[in-house]
Amino acid sequence: MLLLKISAPLARAAAAALIASALCTPWLAHAQVTQQMRNEAISLMQVCRADYDRLCEGVMPGGGRILACLHLHASQLSLACAQVMPRAEELKDSALTAGVMPK
Repeated sequence: MLLLKISAPLARAAAAALIASALCTPWLAHAQVTQQMRNEAISLMQVCRADYDRLCEGVMPGGGRILACLHLHASQLSLACAQVMPRAEELKDSALTAGVMPK
């Protein structure tokens, strides 16, 4: 898997959003959002980092806003990012179902 560097502020924001969402519903979050899911989400963000910087720079993380922005620019995504988008959607749907989607 191609891994791109993720900026420290974005990594901290993503981790903070996941932690904050987990704290809102602790028992459900523990059961539904595993460390593996968090790690996979971070890996997917790394793959799409350049696309985010180029196409969605002003979009605030949380609530699926970055994913929605990337979808709006689907025809402009790098091949690597386009390939991981279906899995990113699955992770988003899992977070929504578990009620732990960052706001």
